[in-house]
Amino acid sequence: MRVVLGVIMVAHGYTKVIPKDALYNFSHMVLRMHLPLWLGYLSAFTEFFGGMLLIVGLLTRVVAFMIAIDMAVAIIKVHLHGGLLGPNSLALPLALFSIGLMLVFTGCGWLGLDDFAGRNRGVRTKMAGR
Repeated sequence: MRVVLGVIMVAHGYTKVIPKDALYNFSHMVLRMHLPLWLGYLSAFTEFFGGMLLIVGLLTRVVAFMIAIDMAVAIIKVHLHGGLLGPNSLALPLALFSIGLMLVFTGCGWLGLDDFAGRNRGVRTKMAGR
């Protein structure tokens, strides 16, 4: 789930960060929704760089929490009026919000860098030695 969420976030964040003037246009679109301009930058970087961190499993709980907030704002400000089905629906953002919230509570799992660098390192080493 962590890798899937990361890939989806990188794909969506890429279109907001990499193309010329995309970051400027996205942040000003956020400004037109009566939100601060800096939240546009934070949202785009959370999706792009946060997605990369999720793929490798680094800072999983923090990034997942930020993505859950990002998706909650997207649901409330953009997708809520679209309903559950149809164009501009809230189905995908709601699913991504749910995955992000799940990762906040479960962590990165066995194949993430958090697992190797985290506080459970001794437990994993002892279990591997059995």
